[in-house]
Amino acid sequence: MLIFDDIKFKAEWLYGRISFITILRAICSDATMSMVFYRIMAFCAKRKWTMLFALIFHKLNAIICGCVIGINARFGRKLLILHSVGVVVNSSVVAGDEVVLESGVVIGAEKGLSPVIGSRVFIGSGAKIVGGLTVGSDVLIGANAVVVKDIPCDSVAVGVPAKVINKGKVPTE
Repeated sequence: MLIFDDIKFKAEWLYGRISFITILRAICSDATMSMVFYRIMAFCAKRKWTMLFALIFHKLNAIICGCVIGINARFGRKLLILHSVGVVVNSSVVAGDEVVLESGVVIGAEKGLSPVIGSRVFIGSGAKIVGGLTVGSDVLIGANAVVVKDIPCDSVAVGVPAKVINKGKVPTE
């Protein structure tokens, strides 16, 4: 189940291991409710007869968590939102597995085109990713970066506009 995968991923990310206690701590930590609301919303949106429930969970996420994720946005397994306030994701965004979002992240459309995000991507606080571009897998996007061009796999991108400063092995710490 995707919700449980997300919470286990968060426990491992925050505490370095998965156990009953770390899972319980992850459930009680900041932004977990926004992840749960998103997953329920996405589940309901797939079934057209439950679209009303999808809209309700969309609004709950915005009102309670300060997080706006479009109803048709698609994230793979192990989505991690570390701080939900100010997170805005366009409805047509597609992302892979193990995507980590910090606070204030905006992933938006430009001229009707939205980003495609790979797997194992960390997006730092305040970063903006806009337009019909691709962010490869194994990418770290620095805080407050503004991404307006494709970012290749195995890269670190920072700045305004974002530039790749490290191509190859992405640092994990």
